[in-house]
Amino acid sequence: MTTLITGALAAREVEVTPATIRKWVQQGHLAPAGRQGRTHLFRLEDVFAAERATRRRPRGE
Repeated sequence: MTTLITGALAAREVEVTPATIRKWVQQGHLAPAGRQGRTHLFRLEDVFAAERATRRRPRGE
């Protein structure tokens, strides 16, 4: 069984703001895996994948 987490907890796990999680959803980098009322729920592995996909590379690499 997969554990689902809120956007706020997802943001904390990858050290971004909740607004960044919402932005990733809007841009299609992250899809909610469920809902609890009005709150989107996410799979942690999807959050890590979105973080890797959107990570900025330092200049020169």
